[in-house]
Amino acid sequence: MNSVKDIWAEIMNILSAELTPTALQTWFSECKPVEWDDNRLIICAKNEFTQGIIINRFSGILKSALHDLFSCDCELSVLAGEDEMTEYLEGKSSKNDDRLPEMAGYTFDRFIVGNSNKFAYAAAKAVAEHPGGQDYNPLFIYGNSGLGKTHLLYAIGQSIDERDHNKRIAYVKGDDFTNRLVNSLQARKMKEFREEFRNVDLLLVDDIQFIAGKESTQEEFFHTFNSIYEAGHQIVITSDRPPLEMSLLDDRLRTRFEGGVMADIQPPDYETRMVIIRNKASQLGLLLSDEAVEYIANNITANIRQLEGVIKKLTAYKEILNEIITTESVKRAIEDVIRTGTDIPTPGKIIKETARYYSIKEDEIKGLSRSKAISEARQVAMYLMRSLTNLSLKDIGEQFDNRNHTTVLSSIRKIEDMIKTDQTMTAKIRDISSNINSI
Repeated sequence: MNSVKDIWAEIMNILSAELTPTALQTWFSECKPVEWDDNRLIICAKNEFTQGIIINRFSGILKSALHDLFSCDCELSVLAGEDEMTEYLEGKSSKNDDRLPEMAGYTFDRFIVGNSNKFAYAAAKAVAEHPGGQDYNPLFIYGNSGLGKTHLLYAIGQSIDERDHNKRIAYVKGDDFTNRLVNSLQARKMKEFREEFRNVDLLLVDDIQFIAGKESTQEEFFHTFNSIYEAGHQIVITSDRPPLEMSLLDDRLRTRFEGGVMADIQPPDYETRMVIIRNKASQLGLLLSDEAVEYIANNITANIRQLEGVIKKLTAYKEILNEIITTESVKRAIEDVIRTGTDIPTPGKIIKETARYYSIKEDEIKGLSRSKAISEARQVAMYLMRSLTNLSLKDIGEQFDNRNHTTVLSSIRKIEDMIKTDQTMTAKIRDISSNINSI
């Protein structure tokens, strides 16, 4: 059993005993085996929607089948559609690393340009064509979640990488930079850390807002920034807000960020939304009437991710329920997506983002430690739960080792008092709230 086709045939035999014929036909009939590479099976699903179903619903049974065949743990990768498979195969021969993780499909030609983003797009293209030029260094792209910042960041990286694979490229998220810095300090591997991020031709940083307020991280990033910039190499940064609105950002970093090109992305206008809807529907093989497209464009106005969510929901109606797409279908899909998109944040999300902001562990916030930093983080998390959710004091206390409601109330009032007189605390609450709402 040497070829990937043989492996896939055996897996299908195993799955036929576990799944119904309808499930096999619906999700795997048009699935293609692509490659078997070092205990990793790469397959290609019909489209992005089917890819999501296979990953979320069937990855466990597929990995179990692989384990049955090879008696070891194996990995699974699922591509979406012919274009992504072609990109993978074409890039396989020239790429031998994972400097640009999970970026397939995020190219300039797939970015829908409109009045709301044309400057950011033009600036990104300019950087991709002439990286390191002083006029566009750094490039700082900012805007609300779901508008395409990361798409442009990835497109720059892929474009430069395709033109010259010898370019040294580093990609990192703001919170990952902090985590890796802490790990490197603990492991006494700061030399390796600095070599990875400073000796590059292109540094891509996503969601830089997460380093604001973290003194050691900002200090390290300041020197990283200077090393790359002074060497004449390119830096591209994204954020959910401009540097001026990051109240806890180090002034030295704010000055450097504002010293390059600032490009904001606004919600797409009506015409751009129409194009995005038709483009996404085409990618998923979904035909929508002009009436349906117009209805979606008129009712989803702020977020590209929500537009795509509606299209995926309609695809599910068609493929799973065998439903004919009508105006009622579109209304129901929009209601589902908007309701999901405006969910009240969970206590877990609030604890996670508060812990990330304070650079401590979630268990420490929920635990009994009385250290000053952890106590403040715990009080802030309680205050945010009271402000952002409908939880009672008793419910909030249960999230923190079953503390009684009087302790919770005391913590909330303490933060409320601090907000009235302490601008730093006000800024912390604003930044953490923004992080919670942007995830």
